[in-house]
Amino acid sequence: MQSIRNIAIIAHVDHGKTTLVDKIIDQAKILDDRKERTDLLLDNNDLERERGITILSKNVSVVYKDVKINVIDTPGHADFGGEVERVLKMADGVLLLVDAFEGPMPQTRFVLGKAIELGLTPIVVVNKVDKENCTPDLVHEKVFDLMFALEATEDQLDFTTIYGSAKNGWMSTDWKEPKDNIVDLLDAVIESIPEAPYRVGTPQMQITSLDFSAFTGRIAIGRVYRGDLEENKDYMLCKADGSFKKVRIKELHVFEGMGKAKVSKVRSGDICAITGIEGFDIGDTIADVDNPEALPRIEVDQPTMSMLFTINNSPFFGKEGKFVTSRHLRDRLKKETEKNLALRVEDTDTEDKFNVFGRGVLHLSVLIETMRREGYELQVGRPKVIMKDIDGVKSEPYETLSIDVPEDVSSRAINLVSLRKGDLLVMEPKGDLQHLEFTIPSRGLIGLRNKILTATAGKAIINHRFSEYGPYKGEFADELKGAIVSSETGKATAYAIDRLQDRGRFFIDPNQEIYVGQVVGENNKQDDMAVNLIKGKKLTNVRASGTDEGVKIAPKVDFSLEECMEYIRDDEYLEVTPASLRMRKINFK
Repeated sequence: MQSIRNIAIIAHVDHGKTTLVDKIIDQAKILDDRKERTDLLLDNNDLERERGITILSKNVSVVYKDVKINVIDTPGHADFGGEVERVLKMADGVLLLVDAFEGPMPQTRFVLGKAIELGLTPIVVVNKVDKENCTPDLVHEKVFDLMFALEATEDQLDFTTIYGSAKNGWMSTDWKEPKDNIVDLLDAVIESIPEAPYRVGTPQMQITSLDFSAFTGRIAIGRVYRGDLEENKDYMLCKADGSFKKVRIKELHVFEGMGKAKVSKVRSGDICAITGIEGFDIGDTIADVDNPEALPRIEVDQPTMSMLFTINNSPFFGKEGKFVTSRHLRDRLKKETEKNLALRVEDTDTEDKFNVFGRGVLHLSVLIETMRREGYELQVGRPKVIMKDIDGVKSEPYETLSIDVPEDVSSRAINLVSLRKGDLLVMEPKGDLQHLEFTIPSRGLIGLRNKILTATAGKAIINHRFSEYGPYKGEFADELKGAIVSSETGKATAYAIDRLQDRGRFFIDPNQEIYVGQVVGENNKQDDMAVNLIKGKKLTNVRASGTDEGVKIAPKVDFSLEECMEYIRDDEYLEVTPASLRMRKINFK
């Protein structure tokens, strides 16, 4: 029987997880040399490639020295923590990837805490040791301190450390001695990570993630915990409410290289994909048909933010999207909840509005961006945090916020966070940057990133993660600026925009189609201002000298989807279509 190792790669965003998986794939010579090679093989959807982040966990399998190594690439962002927790259930050990300059970051702590709770064996990989000013030995100490703080066992604290540069394709036990391959890392996996045990008995497998195929429908993915699974046999599906449902496995696949291989039988300890099962949820157990035993269900962190999703009813509705009705919107959101565990959808008192609950602005924005690319038109309200009543005290979610910023502008960042009721916990130098850590109410983060980046000329590195619920801190003393709202529908003229430039900054270009109630700019004052941007210059047949000077218009402010979501006010909607993002007043008289 082939020996198996199951490892999950965990790290903070952009510390090189997916790049390292590329190198493991290269080392095992999985790919056909004749085919064109791309970087970041596992980030295979457009959104992941554009943002440079992993959103969905993926599986790859390589064979090294006759040992099968199942590698699970996990998301590093706390908004996708729902993904990470489930995936760790499939692993026996973790590769903790840490940047040699930045050291352990907030999200590293979040995921590592989950791994240590599950009793997984860690291997620490200090990556990017070719960076300037990096301190690999200091980072190694920090990881030890972090594990100690997370109450790791003595065995877990006695971890193996590998140094290297995934980008340059080498790993070594000593960072001062670069090599030309990553064999040291693969050897460490085989020596340090415990072998996946073969448990004898009736079959048990927990469904920890799912895939979807247009040909075979939903595919259940998980690790066989006990016994063997065989194709074309009947099993019992143990549901969340304690009920049982008889199912038959049509096909079994194990992961092989970048793809899957069809097999007739899967042993316990291996990770497999099953087709042919209907009506399952993540966390359900596939068990013996005569003597079904359910495994403990997976607990997923609860959502902390909600947004209102509604159909697009602006004057420009239906011009750019294919799916515009409330039925389309409801079906799409329900479909998303099947595979996106940390997401919840609730109906409201009207047919065309839905409350969607998620882990944060990024989690919700990825859903919205995916939907607009599929051809949906919708409107969303401002993100709101979910308040709770804990022991009679009104409570709100708090986050740990870390900011790395040049020392000369650190005071601006501290001031902005303080205005949002943030408390400074840590302030220490890190290379030529100042490292700041705060605890801050989650609602204080909405719109904060833009302000900090503006105040620090784009030099701040900002990260945050959910920590706990705490007492409500009261209202913020934020100075809000009013909106410039269009009072007419038509094409905006350069002449009209030019005349109003001293009143604020604009979000539109000349000749852009706008409608009544659309937010076209930001007023310098606190009040909203309705303007007519359609009005052209009065033309006469008399030419006066000096009146025909060319207009000079400042470039418009271009917002990304997340920036729009954070910018809109409570009385505004963000209209999202495949081609445009527009902010508008809900009731404009």
